[in-house]
Amino acid sequence: MINATFSNPEAIAERIDELRGKLGSRVHILGHHYQDDSVIRHVDLRGDSLELARKVPDISAEHIVFCGVYFMAESAALLAAPGQKVHLPEMTANCIMAQMAPSALVETVLDIVSQGRKVIPLAYVNSSVAVKAVAGKHGGSVCTSANAETMLRWALSQGDAVLFLPDKHLAWNTADILGMPKGDARHMLNIRNGGAELDREAAKKAQLLMWPGCCAIHARFNVRQIRSRKAEIPNLRVIVHPECSPEVVAAADAAGSTSFIVNYVKNAPNGSNIAIGTEVNLVERLGDLHARRLRVIPIVESECSHMDRTRPLQLLQTLEAIADPQNPFGQANVVTLDPAVMADAHLALQRMLDVCR
Repeated sequence: MINATFSNPEAIAERIDELRGKLGSRVHILGHHYQDDSVIRHVDLRGDSLELARKVPDISAEHIVFCGVYFMAESAALLAAPGQKVHLPEMTANCIMAQMAPSALVETVLDIVSQGRKVIPLAYVNSSVAVKAVAGKHGGSVCTSANAETMLRWALSQGDAVLFLPDKHLAWNTADILGMPKGDARHMLNIRNGGAELDREAAKKAQLLMWPGCCAIHARFNVRQIRSRKAEIPNLRVIVHPECSPEVVAAADAAGSTSFIVNYVKNAPNGSNIAIGTEVNLVERLGDLHARRLRVIPIVESECSHMDRTRPLQLLQTLEAIADPQNPFGQANVVTLDPAVMADAHLALQRMLDVCR
């Protein structure tokens, strides 16, 4: 059986289904929208980061298998009940943007920019559990692209300024939605040399301090591509994710979270032509799902290699290990968290869930 599963995708899928039946309620599989269809077909629940985080406390299964990237599985582990195990089928599935904000540097920068003011850290969910802990410890919280507007408004009400990290584009685009002034009110931090090059005077004046990180997948979209698509396809509507640059968001017809994009396509009139600027697995899935009534295409294909590292074979190995810990083919990959940061990170996540309840 093992040799066949290594070489035959259908055999892998059949074995996953067999193990799902055997394990029953002991296992609950979560999948982010950006996963490949070959993985999504096996999940119990798919969604964006906010949807999945909200569901974790309600899951009673002994094992939660998270098909996504590492920071998502960390969040699930923070919200899981005592005794529950969270598994990440592919442990190398990370997030480049999350790696742009090391927790020690975040602490250093936060200390420098505070300068007697109360600066509230707001960590995008695309961040490590250690960064979430920094936010929790300093009175801050976490946000997703779906609730960034709500959480930024909340954070602004909690202190004198907000440190939004690590995504500069989501920070800027959300500030635009809230009508925040530009100029001195917004400051892009220079974090080079361990924070030694920070402009302290500019930081002191700013209401919104932005970490200079971004998503490599969404940074690939540009205004020229949008214009080119609109020139070749009549009545084209362009929808983008708010991790795209402010220029791209301004050129698009609408911008919103992954769930927003899913619902936009779902509710679009028959015959619509829609180009989407986000990870291509979701775009292709939406195109297939609605192929009979409208056309969905990517602005350009932009695939997250880290999201794509979770394949059916890794999911199978996880389930084999859960079903039989002695199985040499199995690979459990249980997510473990540093006890030193768990309480503060959980506090940051819980604040988000409470604010958005």
